[in-house]
Amino acid sequence: MTELERRYRRLLRAYPTDYRRDRGDEIVGTYLDLAGPGRRWPSLADAADLGRGGLRQRLRAAGATDLIPGVRLAGLLALITAAFLAGFWTLVERNGPDPELGVPGFGPFVSVGVIAWLAWLAPALLMLFAPGRPTRVAVTVAVLATAMVPVVSGLADVPRPPLYALASQFALGVLALAVGNRLPLPARALPGTAALAGAGTALFLVGPAHWSWYGWRPEDILPATGGMLLALAIVLAIGLGIRRDAQGGWTVAALLTPIGLLSVHILAGIVDAVASGAPRPTYPTLIATAVAVALLGPALLPAAVALRGRYGTGRARPLEPCPTCGAPR
Repeated sequence: MTELERRYRRLLRAYPTDYRRDRGDEIVGTYLDLAGPGRRWPSLADAADLGRGGLRQRLRAAGATDLIPGVRLAGLLALITAAFLAGFWTLVERNGPDPELGVPGFGPFVSVGVIAWLAWLAPALLMLFAPGRPTRVAVTVAVLATAMVPVVSGLADVPRPPLYALASQFALGVLALAVGNRLPLPARALPGTAALAGAGTALFLVGPAHWSWYGWRPEDILPATGGMLLALAIVLAIGLGIRRDAQGGWTVAALLTPIGLLSVHILAGIVDAVASGAPRPTYPTLIATAVAVALLGPALLPAAVALRGRYGTGRARPLEPCPTCGAPR
């Protein structure tokens, strides 16, 4: 066995054991035949292809082939929600503090968060005209910009949005990377429409208000947005379930992490109210609740796949022959 073959067989561990036993030699042989002379390592494209194939086979073995379409639908809903919030925050950021008051700001804007919110408008626009890789690249840039806001704020000593506003946007962006490539035009137009709706909501709710908005507005807009996202996902899941399509359930499961982070203020308030009777959540409770949501939420999907594979839900049960004549049914 050559070193290249050994490395391909290591990558083949992504597949279920039974599948490797039946078709492993055939798969490795195909890749070795296509490999150029003198190659010692599998290419990145081959590694990614084997990883995707292994994931598909494991989902098929667990009876969860509808997970990937469900996650893609969740990615679209996440991008729509992120675009709505970006449109909202961008319009409110323009209401910077009055220079005569001596309140710190970021130029004419409320905070350095305006960089992230503007970055989020790009994938909302690209989704309409260039879905697929260009949109995912723009989402990646927006996610990185969101993650860098606290760093830039600390280094430049300028105001930033609350961390729970940034954390929920980051989670939405990570999930938005799963958005599908081949969507109909009405679906591709939804993120841009949501951004315009967010801007209109900001004009209606905030108007000419100034720098104080970050002190209270996220406590209102984020949980409301999370509740609407959850309601929409549940309605879609019910509608798809009526058609015997289980992808809606996976959509809801995939969205639980960003929904939890959008609602972290309410969840932390419940924890503090039960534990100490505090009227408002404390900062340590907010952090602990956000960490719990960020850790437990992503674990739900693999746990659900494992349970589905263990108990056989969603698998096609073989039909027994007719007990009278013995004919297959």
